[in-house]
Amino acid sequence: MGTAITPQLVDIVDTVSAVRRYSSGTIRRLRTCQEERWGLRVECPTPEDPFYDSEVTWLLPEINVRLTHQRPRSRHARSGPSVLTAARITREGTSWRTTDLLLGLASAPGAAARIVRSEEFAAAVAGRVLRTGDADLALRTVHKTLEELSYYRHDLSAWLTGQHVFEVWPPY
Repeated sequence: MGTAITPQLVDIVDTVSAVRRYSSGTIRRLRTCQEERWGLRVECPTPEDPFYDSEVTWLLPEINVRLTHQRPRSRHARSGPSVLTAARITREGTSWRTTDLLLGLASAPGAAARIVRSEEFAAAVAGRVLRTGDADLALRTVHKTLEELSYYRHDLSAWLTGQHVFEVWPPY
C-alpha cells in the first residue's frame, strides 16, 4: 500500500488575534501566542484528541525548524517524543506562515533522535507536491539538526541552549 500524497501543509498564526489557521481550514484559538527573540511560542488545545490536552509549538525561523510537543491529558501519562520538523517559516507583519516540509526528527529523552515522515516526504517529492528547493531545504535542515543533536548527545535542551534558546523544553 503506497503513501498518500497530500498538498503542502501551510499554517498561519496571527499573533494579534492569537489564532492558528490550518491548511485544512480548521481554526484554533491559542492558549499561548508569544513572540520571542528566537521566534514564536504557541500552544493550542487539542479537544478532538483523547490522549493529548494540547500541542506546544515553537517556531525557530533562523534554522527552519518547528519544534512540537504534545501534552498528555493525564498528569501520570508518559510523555511522547518532541518532534522537530523542517519548515519554511516567514513572518509578515503580525502573521507567521509555516510551510511543513514533511521531514523531521523525533527526539525522546535518553534516546537518539530518529528521522520521521520519510515516506511521506519521498511521496511528496515524487509527486512534485514539494518543489526541489523545499525538498533540498528539508534534507539540509534535518541532517544538520541531527548532526548538531549528536554533538549534544541527543539532549534537546542542551541543543536548544546551543541555539541561544534558554527556555525549558518541553515547557511546563
